[in-house]
Amino acid sequence: MPATIIVGAQWGDEGKGKATDLLADTTDLVVRYQGGNNAGHTVIVGDQVFKLHLIPSGILYPNVLPVIADGVVIDPKVMLEELDGLQARGLDPFARVRVSGNAHLIMPYHRELDLLIERRLGKNNLGTTKRGIGPAYADKASRVGLRFQDLFDEKIFRQKLEAALEHKNEQLARIYNRLPMDVEEIAREYLGYAERLRPLLTDTTDLIHTSLEAGKHIILEGAQGTLLDLDHGTYPFVTSSNPVAGGALTGAGIGPRHVDRVIGITKAYVTRVGAGPFPTELFDEVGERMTDVGGEYGTTTGRRRRVGWFDGVLARYANRVNGFTDLFLTKLDVLGEFETLKVATGYRYDGQVYEHFPPHQSIFHHAEPVFEELPGWGSDISAVTEYDDLPRAARDYIDVLEEQAGAPITWVSVGPQRSQTLVRRDVPLVPASG
Repeated sequence: MPATIIVGAQWGDEGKGKATDLLADTTDLVVRYQGGNNAGHTVIVGDQVFKLHLIPSGILYPNVLPVIADGVVIDPKVMLEELDGLQARGLDPFARVRVSGNAHLIMPYHRELDLLIERRLGKNNLGTTKRGIGPAYADKASRVGLRFQDLFDEKIFRQKLEAALEHKNEQLARIYNRLPMDVEEIAREYLGYAERLRPLLTDTTDLIHTSLEAGKHIILEGAQGTLLDLDHGTYPFVTSSNPVAGGALTGAGIGPRHVDRVIGITKAYVTRVGAGPFPTELFDEVGERMTDVGGEYGTTTGRRRRVGWFDGVLARYANRVNGFTDLFLTKLDVLGEFETLKVATGYRYDGQVYEHFPPHQSIFHHAEPVFEELPGWGSDISAVTEYDDLPRAARDYIDVLEEQAGAPITWVSVGPQRSQTLVRRDVPLVPASG
């Protein structure tokens, strides 16, 4: 049975949690393949709201095995807090969640350096969540990182920690004038997590491949979004890993032949958190209203998101990078507030119009969007249960977004609940489980 990749098609916060939760109903494993607790998914089930940061969205289904794969970075304290919170709400995360021993650890010095680096950058800061994710991935690339499996071998853990701290403390003292961190204090804290976390330790690559060979269906769930990808996003205003579909393969440890579906999640407008260029950003009362109606505040940080009109150039770029087989459109209901809607079909810079992503960052930073105006529908669509019952203007708007993105829009979300999802095309959500 092939796997399905779920990818954010914008700058993150597109509603991947809801999409994964909905699609997980007929799957067996949901695998988180990159990122850390700098990302968050909000899933609403009935009158309950679940805010997930590290634990895959499939945790809400008793039949799904949630897996944290090699490409993720883990703050063990944060993960335990999330696991305890889910257990307190009647779930059984300690019995079900599986964690790769190859996933890297976020250490206290990573969080400290993240904060100090952002502070030092001043007005040129990147807008990170200051949770240590970037420095943890930097240590991974430098081959000095500590891994989840190291928690369960005290000798190895202490050796690696001492080697890492020798350099980090020098950095903290000489560059940032900070006191050194204590090896024993960190070792005591982190090794103290080992007993409770040991049952989660798993060879996740073997688990994933064994499941595929047994005919089970797997969803590979990313954090953040395409335009925050380290290689393909709006660098340097990006995350430290690869949320794109290709990153799912390296992060989870499978080859492309195992994947037959790549579902892009996109809002009916665009948002982003933190610094960086945003061609269709709104600074007027329309933007204020869109923010308030859409509840555009980060799941993890609570930060207010920047908002703007749908960007067809970014949508086409995301489709090229990921190869979407389907799109899952979210938050269409938010646009019922507006009489006129806009969609960016291109960018104008120095007398030239770009229909695809510009070849140089300076063009993207200074480009003006070329808008197509469309009539709004001016009504509440959150109670609509069949796609054909949407107002004509809403269906016309979706048609334009599909044409701009170049990928079929298969599902349309008209509210936060699972039930507020319309099927636009007569296709199964995911293949039947084996």
